[in-house]
Amino acid sequence: MADTSAAKFDDSKTVPDSVIPCGQLPPLRCRDLPEPVSWRKMVGPSVILAGLALGSGELIFWPYITYQSKFVFFWACVLGVTTQFFINMEITRWSLATGESAVTGFIRISRKFAWAFLLLNIVPWMIPAWAKGAAEIISWLVWGPQISDTGVYEGAPYVTALAIAGMVLCGAILTAGPVVYETLEKIQILLVSLVLALVVVLAVWLLKDRPDAIVAQLHSTVTFGAPDFVPLGSAAMALTPVLLLGALAFAGAGGTTNLGQSNYVKDKGYGMGRYIGRITSPITGQVEATSEAGYYFPDTADNRRRWQHWWRSSNLEHFFSFFLTCMVSLVLLTLISYVLFYDANGAITVEVDKYKKGLGFIWAEASALKHQIGDPAKYLFLMMGAMILLTTEFGVLDVASRISSDIVKVSWLRDKASWTESRLYFFFLWGTIVLGTTILLLQEFGHNLGAFFLFKLSAAMNGGVMFLYSALLLYLNRWKLPAAVRTSGWRALILVWAVLFFGVFAVWAVISTVAAAI
Repeated sequence: MADTSAAKFDDSKTVPDSVIPCGQLPPLRCRDLPEPVSWRKMVGPSVILAGLALGSGELIFWPYITYQSKFVFFWACVLGVTTQFFINMEITRWSLATGESAVTGFIRISRKFAWAFLLLNIVPWMIPAWAKGAAEIISWLVWGPQISDTGVYEGAPYVTALAIAGMVLCGAILTAGPVVYETLEKIQILLVSLVLALVVVLAVWLLKDRPDAIVAQLHSTVTFGAPDFVPLGSAAMALTPVLLLGALAFAGAGGTTNLGQSNYVKDKGYGMGRYIGRITSPITGQVEATSEAGYYFPDTADNRRRWQHWWRSSNLEHFFSFFLTCMVSLVLLTLISYVLFYDANGAITVEVDKYKKGLGFIWAEASALKHQIGDPAKYLFLMMGAMILLTTEFGVLDVASRISSDIVKVSWLRDKASWTESRLYFFFLWGTIVLGTTILLLQEFGHNLGAFFLFKLSAAMNGGVMFLYSALLLYLNRWKLPAAVRTSGWRALILVWAVLFFGVFAVWAVISTVAAAI
């Protein structure tokens, strides 16, 4: 819980610009860094982020890419997750040291970033792709898919109604919990643990007689997909740059959801976040005093010792909770896809062209599972898929609302006591649900774009966002933080790599899209 006792601390002492420049926001204030805790007690924020990662890249994009081109691009998937680990730790660094979100740090560089990140946070996440995807799978489980006389997948009934109901359910759960973060953490830890267990069971069953799949995955990863290296090989022709950019962004949480790590760090009480209040429910929660301006600790031996412990524990928690969870999920779900659609000689055994509409590819996987194992495996896979997607929508609604409320409060409503961050959070939460509902209804009575298209659209936009904030993190943490806590040289090089990595794919996606439109 945040410690905001005025009697215990003197908030009148501010941090000089020579230590951390305040920009156009109030200067940071001085407090000692709290005593660190074991990394095991810090588990939570990274599990939430891993839950966000499961819903697109792990379940949908990378298994689909595996079907299209085997493991030719799996090396990029590994690089994407690894790169995100270091990006996320730089997001965590600013919050550990100051108690502020990373976006607040960007606004200290320039107020112009407030509008930019507000739009980049709202537009991609107002698309209800995950709610619609979960609804489509639930519809299959209840009523079955719509299949034409020629065996072509045509969709599923009542998807729009189920998707709207799913979003409202997520909003109701987030509103009901007294402390929003605690509600989110409990649900995500439970669901991520359950999903991982189901993935492991399915993978072990399918792979016990298919060691060739594991060999193929390892070989393509260490050889960078040779000889079908992008963009030279024929495999590349089956995949669009927009799909690849989205898959790379969602080989992990992706987009502005990564920035939400700093908001979760604050609410969990990591480092200087211990002094910042949490978002609470307007119905069941007790209001906590929040602070829009953060804190920084005096440069003493004790504070340096505490910082090293906090930083080491944060890295361990994120490695085990986020990186390993994402990698295990990606490795096993792509192996499952390979075994379902390719034989031991690498020849395709199931053509899924008739399942192109919507999330038909997921139905094709479920049907292949039924053929290889039986009906229980099919329904287990579909229930797992619905659970993953609904969990992701739950997390997306929360993190997008957190980031938007943080931006608005810090940038424009610091002096408006009536507009607390908690009130803004629920305004954006239910506003996003209304926007998502509107999009779903417009599709229902107009041109239905399908869940898979919505996934690609949201993911591609978020890939471009990652290019932008990787560059800002490099500038913020390398040149705006004091030497004791700033980004090290080798981590700065990794951020340079992140800028290039996501930048190249973003430019490629834009050029190819424009070329296709001309």
